[in-house]
Amino acid sequence: MSRLGIADLGVATMNDMRDNAAMIAGIDPTVPVIADADTGYGGPLMVGRTTAEHITAGVAALHIEDQVTTKRCGHLSNKELVSPSTFHSRIRAAAQARAQLSRDIIIIARTDALASLGCDEAFSRLEGAITAGADVVFLEGVRSAEEAKNFCANMRKLSVPVLYNCVPGGVSPLFSVQEARELGFSMVITPTLALGAVYEAVGKAYRDLMEHGNTKGNEVGVRDLFESCGLNEAVEFDVRAGGKGFEKGV
Repeated sequence: MSRLGIADLGVATMNDMRDNAAMIAGIDPTVPVIADADTGYGGPLMVGRTTAEHITAGVAALHIEDQVTTKRCGHLSNKELVSPSTFHSRIRAAAQARAQLSRDIIIIARTDALASLGCDEAFSRLEGAITAGADVVFLEGVRSAEEAKNFCANMRKLSVPVLYNCVPGGVSPLFSVQEARELGFSMVITPTLALGAVYEAVGKAYRDLMEHGNTKGNEVGVRDLFESCGLNEAVEFDVRAGGKGFEKGV
């Protein structure tokens, strides 16, 4: 959504998502990045390519789900799912691609089955995904603390980490990190948190500009922005390597 300006309705392609993941991962390679690989964008061959592309992009993990290709955000309604066997073939293809490249990437299996098919089917799908090669499981659309606790307890029997998707304004409770840990989750992601903050700030800045005709109260210096993006480190690197372009400073 932040890249294309379009609602999350399965419009973004593999190249869109891969390029975005590579850009983010490249900002600081020491920080692990979890990428959303949607459905894998096709059959096993395409899922394998998707996985390989994300490996070379430098991400630490990617998640692949069981929605149909014409998918939507997991916190919207009327989601359609592929069969368990198709879902598991996606995970298997990702695992095979990882093995072929002899590279490390964590495969996260996500199911959206909870909303329409219930807990038992969701658990069964994720159990099969583990067998197919998933390292972490992700139950989308958890609706209560009790549901979360029961799910994590079942997954604990399989000795597999569980991811929680904490989406502001979504269908799932906004557990704190500590609450999620106590329920049994191993990691928490907070998609749209930064985007929501930017959305509010940009809207306010331009409303103020339209109303007052100036930018007073919304100034952030351009140098401050550059420094937050590594200005000083980049200049120091160039000078240390013998470059002359920035030796007098910027």
